[in-house]
Amino acid sequence: MFFGVLLLGIIAYAGSSANQTAVEREHTLLDNALNESIARVLNEQKSIAWWDDPVIKITDEAIDLEFTDANFGVFLTETYGQDEVYILNAEDRPLYAWAEAAREEPSAFERRRPALEALIDEIRRDDHSKLKPRPDMLDQSKDRYSVLTGVQVARYAGHIVSVDDRPAVVAGMTIVPNIDMNILKGTPNLLLSITFIDEEFVSEIGRSLLLPDLVLTSQPSQAGGVVSKAFVGDGGTPAGFLTWTTRRPGQVLLTIILPLVALGVLATGLLSRTMFVRLRRASDILRYEAKHDALSGLPNRVEMVEKIENFLHRRPVDRDNQRAVAAYVDIDRFKDINDTLGHETGDQLIRAVGRRLEASLRPHDFLSRFGGDEFVIFCTPLGSGGDTAITERIAQAFALPFAIHGQSIRVTASIGLAVAPDDGVTAEELMRHADIALYEAKNQGRDRAVFFHTEMSERVEQRRSIEVELCAALETNQLRLHYQPIISCGTGAIVGVEALLRWRHPVLGEVSPVEFIPIAENSGLLPALGEWVFDQAMKDSKRWPNLEVAINLSPVQFRHVDLTAVLRSLVKKHGVAPNRFVLEITEGVLLEATNHTKAILESIRAMGFKTALDDFGTRYSSLAYLCSFKFDKIKIDRSFVSRMSEDQISRTIVQSVVRLGRALGMDIVAEGVEDELEAAMMTNFGCTELQGFYFSKAVAARRISKLLSTYEPKPFAQAPQSLHIVTPHSAAG
Repeated sequence: MFFGVLLLGIIAYAGSSANQTAVEREHTLLDNALNESIARVLNEQKSIAWWDDPVIKITDEAIDLEFTDANFGVFLTETYGQDEVYILNAEDRPLYAWAEAAREEPSAFERRRPALEALIDEIRRDDHSKLKPRPDMLDQSKDRYSVLTGVQVARYAGHIVSVDDRPAVVAGMTIVPNIDMNILKGTPNLLLSITFIDEEFVSEIGRSLLLPDLVLTSQPSQAGGVVSKAFVGDGGTPAGFLTWTTRRPGQVLLTIILPLVALGVLATGLLSRTMFVRLRRASDILRYEAKHDALSGLPNRVEMVEKIENFLHRRPVDRDNQRAVAAYVDIDRFKDINDTLGHETGDQLIRAVGRRLEASLRPHDFLSRFGGDEFVIFCTPLGSGGDTAITERIAQAFALPFAIHGQSIRVTASIGLAVAPDDGVTAEELMRHADIALYEAKNQGRDRAVFFHTEMSERVEQRRSIEVELCAALETNQLRLHYQPIISCGTGAIVGVEALLRWRHPVLGEVSPVEFIPIAENSGLLPALGEWVFDQAMKDSKRWPNLEVAINLSPVQFRHVDLTAVLRSLVKKHGVAPNRFVLEITEGVLLEATNHTKAILESIRAMGFKTALDDFGTRYSSLAYLCSFKFDKIKIDRSFVSRMSEDQISRTIVQSVVRLGRALGMDIVAEGVEDELEAAMMTNFGCTELQGFYFSKAVAARRISKLLSTYEPKPFAQAPQSLHIVTPHSAAG
C-alpha cells in the first residue's frame, strides 16, 4: 500500500510536471518567434538599406522621391507588411516619411521620435541601457555579406516597444553601400520602420507554433487549460497578455492513468490480506527449501554457515564444548562417473552418499551438501579424540560399494578438516581453511584426510600470488623462451632446438616452470601462455631456417583452446612452414584421449606439423600408443638414459622402444644426455637424435645463432672401448 500511494504521487507529479514543462516550452518558443519576427523585419530592411543606390539618391541636398517611394515606402509596406517607414540623415533629422499607405511630410516623424529615441541611440551611439537586449539573430545571415564592404560600417537594431499604446516591432538600420564605399561621405543615413503587432501578426506567429488560438488580450484568461503570458515591451511598458490554449501531455496521466492506478492500489490492498494469509502458510515450506538441497534433501550451504556461526558466537560453558571440526568431503573422480555412467547415475550416487554419511554421524553432528559432489560435516562438540573419530566414520561410509541401478560402484573421498576456533573464528574462515586442506588432500593423491595447518594457507597464498604475477608477466613481457639444441646422432650437427619457457620475476628472480606451469594449468592461464609460446617460437624460428623447433603441448590446450585455429592463424601471421615445428605431446593427453583429442591430432598433422610422444617410458607408458597414434618422433625420458650404464632393465626397455619406433618409421630422441658415454650408448642403440646438457643447456635465442656458427659436429657412431654395449644377441652385462 505504501508503494501504491508512492506510485500515485509519482504519477500525479509526472502529469503535473509534463504539463508545466509543456507551458515552459511554449513560452520559450513564443519568445523565439518574437525574436525571429524582429530578425525578419531587419532582413527586410537589409534588402534595400545595404545598396549603393539609396546612398546616392537620398541625401540632404536632394531626394529622389520616386525612387524612395518605390523602394522604401511602397516596397516595405506593401511587400513585407511594415506599417511606417522613416529615413533620418546623419544628424537624425527626418528626410522621408511613409505612413497610412502614403508619403507624408518628413516632420511627421516627430510624433514617433519619443518611441524610437532609444532605438536611435542604440544604433548611433551603441547605448544599450534603455531597452532590454535581444539576441542578434540577424548576425548569421549578415555573414553572407562578408564579400561586400558595406556591411563593415552597417549598424542595426530591433526591439518591441509601445507606439501609441500599441505593441510594435521597431527596427532601424544604417543605409550603406555594398559595392563602392567611396560614395559614402560621413555618417550614413538611418532607415527606421514600425510594424504594429496586431491580430494578424499574432495569428501568424500562432500558426507557425501550432498554437491556432494565440491572441493578444488586455486581461489574462481564467479558463482551464488556457495560458496567459504577460507581454511587456523592451522598454518595460506592459502591452497586454499573449493568451493560448496550452498542450497538456500530462492530462492523460492525471485524468485516466491516475484513477485507474488508484483503483489498482485499492484492489491490491484488498488482495494483500488474502495473499499474506497464504504466504504465512507457505513461508515454512519456502524457508525449508531455501535452506535445503533439492537433490539430496540435506541442509545446504546457507544452513551450514548459519549453524557454524551460531556455534562460534555462543558463550561456551567449558573449553571442550567450545571446539568443533568442519570436514569438507569431496567424492574422488565424480566427473568420470557422470561422464561414463550418466548424470542420472551421478545424482543417485549423491543421494546414496548423503544417506551413508547421515547414518554414520552422531546426533549432534550436522551434515550438509555444498553442491556438486561436495559435502560438509560439522561435528560439535568435538570432545576427546573427536578429530580422528570423524575421519574414521567418513571412511566407514565409503568402505562398501554403492548399489546404483543394479551396478556396484566403489568410490573414495578426499577430506579436508579444520578445527574451530583454532583454524577460524568465522564460518567463512573455517570453511576456507577446510577447503584448503581438501585441496592438499587431492594433491597428495586423493582418498585421504588432511587437517589444515598454516603452512597450507601460505602455499595457497603463494600460488595465488604467482598466478596474479604470471598474468601480469604476460602483459609486461617478463616471459622469454630459451632453446636447447638437438643433435643428430649421424652427423653430430645441430638439427633442431626445443623451446623452453622461462620467467624472470623482477623480485623473485628466476621462477621454475615446475612451479608456475601447474598454477597456470589450474588457473586457466595456460591457453594464453601456450599461444604466447607458439607466437614467440615462430618469430624466433626465422633466425634458423634450417632447424626444427620443438614446442611442448599441454593437455589443457587440447581441452580449452581451438588449437588448430590458433596454429593456423600464427602460421599465416609469421609466414613459416608448419613442417619445421615438432609439437611434443605428453602421454597424459593420450590417456584422456577422446574423439575431440584424436580429431585435433589428425588436424595438426594435416596442417603439416610434426608430432612427438614426449617423456616416453614414464607414468602411463603403453606401446599401444605407438600403434594407435601416428607420431614422427619418440622422446625417451632422461630417467632411462641416466640409468643406462648401470641398469640392464633400462637398457633392454630402451632397445625395445628404439626397435619398435624405428620399425614404425619414427625418429628416436634421447633426452637428458649428460656425458659422452650416454651419447655413445644411445647412438649405438639406434637413436637418431640426442638432447642434453652434454651438448648445451637451454640458452637465449640470440645465443643459438652464435652456437650454430661455432659448434663443431662430433659423431657418436661407436661407444668408448671401456663400455660393453648390450645387443639383442648378447647376454653379457
